[in-house]
Amino acid sequence: MSAIREKLSIAGDLLLRPGQVLLPEGPRTGMAVVVRGGAFCRVDTAQAVARDYPHLVPLDLPDHLLMPGFVDTHTHLTQSLGKALVFGEPSEIFRRIWVPLEGSLDERMVYLSAKLAALECLRGGFTTAVDAGTRSEGHIGALVGAARDVGLRSVVGFICNDLGGTAHIPDGDVILRQAEAHLSTYRRDPLIHPSLAISIPEVASDGMLKAVSDMAGAEGAVFQTHVNEHLVAVERSLVARGRRPIEHLAHLGALGPQVLLAHSTLVTPHELNLLRESDSAVAYNPVASLWKGNAVAPALQMAALGVRFGLGTDGTRADGFRLMDAAEGLQRAGFGLATGDSSCGGGWLWLDRATSGAANVAGLAGVTGSIAEGLAADFLLVDLDRPEFTPSYDLPWELVRYGNRDQIDAVFTNGQLRLWQGWPVDWDARALLAEVRGDAAAAIAKAPIQRIHPLSEAHRHLGNYT
Repeated sequence: MSAIREKLSIAGDLLLRPGQVLLPEGPRTGMAVVVRGGAFCRVDTAQAVARDYPHLVPLDLPDHLLMPGFVDTHTHLTQSLGKALVFGEPSEIFRRIWVPLEGSLDERMVYLSAKLAALECLRGGFTTAVDAGTRSEGHIGALVGAARDVGLRSVVGFICNDLGGTAHIPDGDVILRQAEAHLSTYRRDPLIHPSLAISIPEVASDGMLKAVSDMAGAEGAVFQTHVNEHLVAVERSLVARGRRPIEHLAHLGALGPQVLLAHSTLVTPHELNLLRESDSAVAYNPVASLWKGNAVAPALQMAALGVRFGLGTDGTRADGFRLMDAAEGLQRAGFGLATGDSSCGGGWLWLDRATSGAANVAGLAGVTGSIAEGLAADFLLVDLDRPEFTPSYDLPWELVRYGNRDQIDAVFTNGQLRLWQGWPVDWDARALLAEVRGDAAAAIAKAPIQRIHPLSEAHRHLGNYT
């Protein structure tokens, strides 16, 4: 296997002949792929590629599947230092943990947190992640630098809150100038794609919500916000504005094809219609619902209505295979069992919404998400010579039900090998882990975090199993 790694690491063109290639129309045998200049230059039958590229030496990978990298449509790269503090916590942990933690991080700790999270993303098969923006003051460049250093394609949100929820709140005109600068800075970056964000609608004025959504739409960028995740937030919106969050965004004219709404778990039929009519997209975060949410997004109903959605982790667990399993499993438990729906969308739905469908809602349909000529060479080599894939009759379902990140041998972004069997090929990840272990405790100690649920050992000694 080390010889394969060396061949995958060479500079220049690659001609790969895997056992199977996961194309938009399904898995296919007898295919070959040429990677040139960071993109898929040719995807065709092995015979056609050999004929047209006689100067390239093929690398045969008969036991591997070449598939698109996963796209995480909603995460928080600067929350990794506190990821083990939120188990068992009641809803709206952002108020008690994430806002205080992120707001207290200095530039170096933002970099370390984002680099650790980006490494976890790649280890889990995510070649792209949509980051909702850091609440630390003025350190978005450190987040971008970390993602770039690791090689993670990232849609990076610039937070535009003008009523609270971040370490520092500038005047509205300053926020909009900074937002324009963010879009301009990364407009043509090969790995970093700019986005605008408002944490939740209630931390922005109506004018800011509308202006930021319009600015993102005019620039071809994504506007991100969290909506309808927790019952208390829905009720606060009803009390303060007379409308539920999605209804309020629609009332302002702030919905549209540029909009990516995280969660959308507590949605009414009327709000589903608003999403469909405006072509707004949703990040369906099933593990977040399991760990700390109030409900499960009705993803199957969204699919049936034509509401665009992709899968997201919300920073919970970076494993694209387990994310697909959770996405299908929650739909089965929450809706399918009660109606006798034994398919719950089928394996292909969840595979699509973790790859090409996720790229679509992230605003990257023309960039990544599929094995197709002209798209960025963001892909995985998955070892199929495993008990979990033997025998194999329905690979899409098998990837959803049996796949795991330890089956990923290689992770590529922009045509470059980034990880081999879970570890970076060109930088020392274990040194990063040691640095994080050495400094995380001090960063956590100075953050004004409020935990409600005791840690596991204290909980056990109290004899409290509720």
